[in-house]
Amino acid sequence: MKFRAAVLRSYEGRFAVEEVRLHEGPVEGEVLVRIAGCGMCRTDLAVRRSAGRSPLPAVLGHEGAGVVVETGGPGTGLNVGDHVVLSFDSCGHCHACLGAAPAYCDSFASLNLFGGHQENAVRFTDARGGGLAPRWFGQSSFAEYATVAARNAVRVDPSLPVELLGPLGCGFLTGAGTVLNSFRAGPGDTLAVFGAGAVGLAAVMAAAAAGALTVAVDRHPERLALAERFHAIPLDTSATDLPARIRRLTDGGAHYALDTTGSTELINDALRSLRPTGHLGLVARLHTALPLEPGTLDRGRGISHICEGDAVPGLLIPRLTALWQVGLFPFDELIRTYPLADINQAEQDCDAGRVVKPVLIPEERRD
Repeated sequence: MKFRAAVLRSYEGRFAVEEVRLHEGPVEGEVLVRIAGCGMCRTDLAVRRSAGRSPLPAVLGHEGAGVVVETGGPGTGLNVGDHVVLSFDSCGHCHACLGAAPAYCDSFASLNLFGGHQENAVRFTDARGGGLAPRWFGQSSFAEYATVAARNAVRVDPSLPVELLGPLGCGFLTGAGTVLNSFRAGPGDTLAVFGAGAVGLAAVMAAAAAGALTVAVDRHPERLALAERFHAIPLDTSATDLPARIRRLTDGGAHYALDTTGSTELINDALRSLRPTGHLGLVARLHTALPLEPGTLDRGRGISHICEGDAVPGLLIPRLTALWQVGLFPFDELIRTYPLADINQAEQDCDAGRVVKPVLIPEERRD
């Protein structure tokens, strides 16, 4: 099978839309999906800074959504024609997976980041027969088609705009899941969100849906305007004594804080913004040591790293689409679509902060 995909061949290079080949259809437990749209996530772009650990050349993309066109047998639980959102890969049989915590799968890093399913690597090549890295995050969905494990394909209502749903599989899932699953925020709770990008704004929307009060902290006025539109109190990072301002706005300190920035300064500010026994969740990968200032963990305050919003995708994604259908999770307002051929422009706009969530749309073939 031949189709087009965006291939990254070097860590410093541009994406190139090329013809690629799938030499074998889905095996048992897999499905072949025609991609309708795929979100661009900063984790995709972080491959450039992976110090060679993420293998290239590769087709990236891990926020795909589309339509099942072939299944690897009846055991997949999916049928041709099903609309699906694709999420992260997991083994399904380790202690974490069996305990409904697939984001903490023993094989998460190897399956999603550093090589995937090596046993099936040779079936995916470029047009010249050169090998491409095994599927990224179980998907490699910067492409017209993707072969995925049925385990990480979530069936959705076919009346939904499937081309826009892909980010529910990772970025929006992470922000909303942190609020709804990790914090279990509800009416009367208070939340401080540091960083109003795709993950942070998804957290803001989820908090509003849950009845919690949110303060959103960012340095970009347009992002703060979005946060305010989604019912958060906006606060610029340049404000004097951020923690004190947040404590005043939340009547003594936030119950929960979410940092999406990875900034050590803002992480310390977030901890000082919490009331006693408050919890700070980190979702960004830290690239340096994290020095905590004296007193930041006093009085029962806690800090933890949260992966993929502690989500079981098959449970949270339908919940988020249901919230969208009643107007409580308007994630589509964060999306700008690009043709797959414009992937490099989408990356530039994402890096420059000109777009919150780019979604790449594979164009119809004309040959």
